[in-house]
Amino acid sequence: MPTNTSESGILTIKEVAEYLKVTERTIYRLAAARKIPGFKVGGMWRFRTADIDGWIAAQSQKAEGKD
Repeated sequence: MPTNTSESGILTIKEVAEYLKVTERTIYRLAAARKIPGFKVGGMWRFRTADIDGWIAAQSQKAEGKD
């Protein structure tokens, strides 16, 4: 059994912030605005690693398309 959430494929706000190298406040803002894929469990935000990786890829494609 995984010992923390990141090993199970589910990340917390703090873990996503560290993964993307931004502040926790930025992740809260993006999640609340539905600009990053996430869901709430008992009022706390959670994120699937696969969803975050897919979101990163989509952001990269958008950036490449604008250049």
